[in-house]
Amino acid sequence: MDIVFCGDTFASARAMLRERLVSSSADRLTVWPRPDAPLPVPRADVIVPLMFQITASVMDATQCRLIQQWGSGLEGVDLAAARARGIWVANVPASGSNADSVAEHCLLLTLALLRRLPEAVANVRSGVLGTPVGVMLGGRTVCLYGLGATALSLARRLKPFDVRLVGITRDPDASKVAAYALDRCYASDQRDECLAETDVLVVCSRLCAETRGMIGAAALAALRPGAILVNAARGALVDYSALYDALSSRRLAGAALDVFWQEPIAPDDPLLLLPNLMATPHVAGVTDRSYADIADVFVANIERLRRGEPPANRAV
Repeated sequence: MDIVFCGDTFASARAMLRERLVSSSADRLTVWPRPDAPLPVPRADVIVPLMFQITASVMDATQCRLIQQWGSGLEGVDLAAARARGIWVANVPASGSNADSVAEHCLLLTLALLRRLPEAVANVRSGVLGTPVGVMLGGRTVCLYGLGATALSLARRLKPFDVRLVGITRDPDASKVAAYALDRCYASDQRDECLAETDVLVVCSRLCAETRGMIGAAALAALRPGAILVNAARGALVDYSALYDALSSRRLAGAALDVFWQEPIAPDDPLLLLPNLMATPHVAGVTDRSYADIADVFVANIERLRRGEPPANRAV
């Protein structure tokens, strides 16, 4: 079985999968670093999108039978082209240990922003004690924008911090308020009303045509002055220019990003030079338990493919 990783990022995914496939000497894992590079094998049975757009031309070049995402997001795959070619497309559900891992990372970023962790670390190295003055999470209003698996996991972790928890969703029914233990749930068209009382905005939405750039200048202006933003969902959910302006003007006290508009983000990107911007390299879901669970689902689908069976968690 030839398995081709489309992109040379996320090396831990390849290492984890190799461990799981060690019993099958017939399986070969290779890396196709970019679309303009030569394909490393004559054809691929399985291709894995890793920051690599899976277009019709990629499908034709690889002649693959299965596109298996290492995670949940399929926005980089041309599903219509796959359907037309009879290629199966599958992902791994965002629930379980992956959602828990992302939720933990969002909490880490939130606390690090509020307590000004980079500045505190710098002060240790400079021999400075007793500064900076941090902001407590307790008593703040946290908004979960998008109520899916990650938001549910995060809600359970936030409540013990004694926060006021609100959510924004397309369908703010009573069951969601109960399931997420929200103090209040707002419909999408009530967004600005919700943001006006928000101290911490955590972006939890899926990326699609309707949500692309949804956190723009208007949304950021609607936030309480001094609010912070955390995004470990998808970079394109936030408008780059609007975020830069809000951070540079200090209307937004800080932002923490684990995802970006182009990945990896250029090391000299002006946004990274702002002192109130924290960034991590798309690692929110990269944990031992999350990757182990993803690898197990992945290998199970490889075995289904071997038997000529359709994969679990099919999108196409």
